[in-house]
Amino acid sequence: MMKTFHLTITRIGETIFDGDAVSVSFPGKEGVFEVLAEHEALISLLSEGELRIKTTSGETRHFEIPHGGIAEIALNQATVLL
Repeated sequence: MMKTFHLTITRIGETIFDGDAVSVSFPGKEGVFEVLAEHEALISLLSEGELRIKTTSGETRHFEIPHGGIAEIALNQATVLL
């Protein structure tokens, strides 16, 4: 059984993604990084670029981050504010 975590991606007035994920790849200020289930807690600034989500169905979804944002990972959840 795959380990998963809850991922929420939002921007003002809009939820872009809200569901379980196997992994997510972020364009961080210091380079691309990936989050998996049970990741250590962290907060990171995001750069412009592509965010990639691997869903529980095996699908890979891509979202453009046009102006950067912030990601918070804690307690097997990831929250992204764009």
